[in-house]
Amino acid sequence: MNNISRIQKTLAEHGLDALLITDEKNQRYATGFAFTDGSVLVGREKAWLITDSRYIEAAEKIAGGCCAVQMFDREHSQLELLRTALADCGAEKVAAEDEKLSHARFLALEKQLGRALLPAGGLLTALRASKNEEELASLIRAQRISEKALAEVLPLIRPGMTEKEVMAELVYHMLKNGSEGNSFDPIVVTGANTSMPHGVPGDTVIREGDFVTMDFGSLSDGYCSDMTRTVAVGHATEEMRNVYAIVLEAQLAGIAAARSGIPGKVIDRAARDVIERAGYGPYFGHGFGHSLGLDIHEPPMAGPRGEELMADGDVCSAEPGIYLPGRFGVRIEDVMILRPEGAEVITKAPKMELIVLNN
Repeated sequence: MNNISRIQKTLAEHGLDALLITDEKNQRYATGFAFTDGSVLVGREKAWLITDSRYIEAAEKIAGGCCAVQMFDREHSQLELLRTALADCGAEKVAAEDEKLSHARFLALEKQLGRALLPAGGLLTALRASKNEEELASLIRAQRISEKALAEVLPLIRPGMTEKEVMAELVYHMLKNGSEGNSFDPIVVTGANTSMPHGVPGDTVIREGDFVTMDFGSLSDGYCSDMTRTVAVGHATEEMRNVYAIVLEAQLAGIAAARSGIPGKVIDRAARDVIERAGYGPYFGHGFGHSLGLDIHEPPMAGPRGEELMADGDVCSAEPGIYLPGRFGVRIEDVMILRPEGAEVITKAPKMELIVLNN
């Protein structure tokens, strides 16, 4: 999977001759190949991937069809190869990732290349927001891996297990089912710890009557999945069930309001209204959702200050929550694809009834 042609089209639209890419995720987006050292230069007619001996063979296999793959070494430095490529494509207006590079690194590159660099101005961020069908297929594969892992782990959860033990089971089952790794550090919390949206799994033991919240994701072709499920162990109080029902209602309201072409704050407001009407407004502190792709958090955001319009093909999480400090919390998270006519939820794990485990 590569997006060289999409980038080249955007270069022409922005009056640019070339784009220098140094960020690992952006390099993968451009060429289909991820590596930690080197660079990608995309000109209007040709592209170059420049790396070292550790990655050259794999780069030629994966990106050789879309790029001229070159190796830098002691005799031919990366900067020398970049300068030659820039001369080869006759580039005058060259942009770089001002959003990813430090100010010092941006200035250093200008000095080393002997030319002024233009800020890319979010060019790649905008391109990455709207996913094509191949990217969506990778995201869905990652989601199915996570769902299979959850289905295999739920029967294992019982009183006496620790948060770390449940997290370890999730990681193992995701890897076993084909994940390339974790899309982020999994969150598994229980009891009073579920009131912390980003609690860190520890040695807290699951008890009868506790909630367990699991927020985790897999990777497929480098693309992330993200999902959260809150379940009860043994039994749940009426208040726990009521809070779960409110969070579910809020999530469904946000999903119903979601579509491309509107600012993210409109989606957030639809869900937030439900929670506020139920009297729990102060206990929903984060936004309704975030976009995701090669990174687990990508713009635009569906939050209270989300002014940016959601794009057609944008992939966005739907994750409202209620968190009662020192008592318990509930979050339910799915992922949806936004279209002009509405949202398609790609998460298939059950949620419409609170799952009560009796293992």
